[in-house]
Amino acid sequence: MPLRLIPLFLALAWGLNWPAVKMALAEFPPFTLRALGLGSAGLLLLLLALLQRKPLLVPRAAWPGVLLGGLLAVALFNMSTAFAQLSTSTSRAAVLTFTMPMMSVLLAWWLLGEKPSRTQSLALALGMAGIAVLAWPVLKGVAGDGPAPPLRGLLLPLLAAFGWAAGTVGLKRWPVQADRMTFTAWQLLLGAACGVLGAVLVGEAQPPWPPSAPVATALFFHIVAGTALAYWLWFILAERVSATVSSLTTLAVPVVGVAGAMLLVGDRPSGSDWLGFVLVLAGAAMTMLQLRRGG
Repeated sequence: MPLRLIPLFLALAWGLNWPAVKMALAEFPPFTLRALGLGSAGLLLLLLALLQRKPLLVPRAAWPGVLLGGLLAVALFNMSTAFAQLSTSTSRAAVLTFTMPMMSVLLAWWLLGEKPSRTQSLALALGMAGIAVLAWPVLKGVAGDGPAPPLRGLLLPLLAAFGWAAGTVGLKRWPVQADRMTFTAWQLLLGAACGVLGAVLVGEAQPPWPPSAPVATALFFHIVAGTALAYWLWFILAERVSATVSSLTTLAVPVVGVAGAMLLVGDRPSGSDWLGFVLVLAGAAMTMLQLRRGG
């Protein structure tokens, strides 16, 4: 796939993956769902590597990268987003997770020396304002003014954003030499192992099998498009462009996610939600447009 088309594919695959996961969570507990989704996607990529006669193991020097990306950008991100959708609306979780580009700017400054420009600093401020707006119902509830939405519905998407940003920037700071397909597969399998461990530790109940037709469809999309192909293409994108650019080129993902959540799972964001969404996405858009002008 041409490099310029990867962001478009990621926008559709990852955007629609949000409501797909929400639908699957109706029958599958979160750790089990992630173990099944990530494990199946990882095995699918290894099968494709085998058919293409690619090596099925990464070089020894690449295993630290597998651990870094697998634990942060895959395991932490996916576990956090699954539990987040049990604690808040799909649209809010999707947009809060897309504070990731702004977290990536800060981490790239710290690890790569890519100091934010004045425009990027303003974009960070807009993103923080958006978080504040989305957090307002939680803060009001904590202060005793009405019912408090679960705080974890705010914190888990932010934790997911941090994991995604840290894994992406970390792999840019400490790059590895390995086949992208195999490298991605082992990161997904490491994430799946974390899901299995979590399911065992908390004693998750066995999901119904076979799943209902809507859940089976959602699972198929989640495994093939939203996980296997999307992660493979994401790490190709992250390898070929700067950490900040690769983070911001997926700006359309939360837009597709919100639209998909409204259409497929019945989300109805409030007026304050929309204000928060606009502020967060405006911050990411400002930085992305500046990067494009700068080449």
